[in-house]
Amino acid sequence: MIEPASGTLLIANPHLDDPNFLRTVVFLCEHSEEGSFGFVLNRKLDYAIEELVPELEDFKIPVFEGGPVELNTLHFLHQYPDAIPGGKEIGEGLFWGGEFDKVIELINSRTADLNKIRFFLGYSGWSGGQLQAEMEERTWIVAPAPAKFIFSGNEKELWKDVLKDLGGEYELIINAPLDPRMN
Repeated sequence: MIEPASGTLLIANPHLDDPNFLRTVVFLCEHSEEGSFGFVLNRKLDYAIEELVPELEDFKIPVFEGGPVELNTLHFLHQYPDAIPGGKEIGEGLFWGGEFDKVIELINSRTADLNKIRFFLGYSGWSGGQLQAEMEERTWIVAPAPAKFIFSGNEKELWKDVLKDLGGEYELIINAPLDPRMN
């Protein structure tokens, strides 16, 4: 069993009934004794980055709800460490944050592959010990986090896709009902 760590995925167990995390996949950017921080990967919002960042008015780049904390903050993940300095490497070739003006320049230059940048409003956060307590309750399944899942173009199927990728017993829970009483 994989333990939560920076650069791993948290997959919501089907019995998790918290509406903030129902059938979500969270990418953990930080995990320590002080707490944990990450972004929900499969909750696309109904508007695009151009509505939040006027300098990107020509682009219909989707924005995702990163989690229920500080929904007034904009974050991003990317695979452009040289073009966007100041980011923190979370996994091999995968970075969180960096100089935002460089993101704008990169996108406006039309040289960026927009499938290698993802924007989030808000984030998911756990205080020290909170995520560990949830792990003991079997609230989350931990998995590796390949880039194909971080930048997936099929967010509606991401929860199932990650479980399929894990295989074995995890494939069995893909079709679990939202309400276990309906089983």
